[in-house]
Amino acid sequence: MPEEGRPYPWIRWSGTALQRLLPWLLVVFIIAICCWFHCGGHLSKQQQRLQEPLKMHVAELQLNLTDPRKDPTLHWGAGPALGRSFTHGPELENGQLRICLDGIYRLHIQVTLANCSSSGSSLQHRATLAVGICSPAAHSISLGRRRFGQDCTVALQRLTPLARGDVICTNVTLPLLPSRNADETFFGVQWIHP
Repeated sequence: MPEEGRPYPWIRWSGTALQRLLPWLLVVFIIAICCWFHCGGHLSKQQQRLQEPLKMHVAELQLNLTDPRKDPTLHWGAGPALGRSFTHGPELENGQLRICLDGIYRLHIQVTLANCSSSGSSLQHRATLAVGICSPAAHSISLGRRRFGQDCTVALQRLTPLARGDVICTNVTLPLLPSRNADETFFGVQWIHP
């Protein structure tokens, strides 16, 4: 006959069974709390990202040839004085583009040589456009290089990871001069992904 006062007579809890079960219940409870804090923090970060306005980091630059070229580095500019050029996020530092946000960027550049003919000189055939990270020195690397060969125009486009503080330099073999025409010579970056 079932004992009086016990609602479920088939369950018998002994002191030792409870002692064995208690540590496991405690472990499950601690894991549940850790998961709740971890997932709760993660969700709040995602919610923060969704609430922040999307910051577009993009720059479209035009050649800024104000002085005769003394080195192979091309200097770029942005603003109403140069036409359809601008920076939103990246900054210009002595005519070079400085990245202000880590991420993957789409980089594009086109350079047309001034006073160029399709037959070209031997100097033109050896001319090269080079793009790279020139600063900081510890992060210096080539991002691309193209020869002009028989052409008067060369273009380069790629996706590349860039870090905050990277300065992008562009070089064309001396003494050749790039065209100042904004439709022929331009350079830009667009932030794609963190």
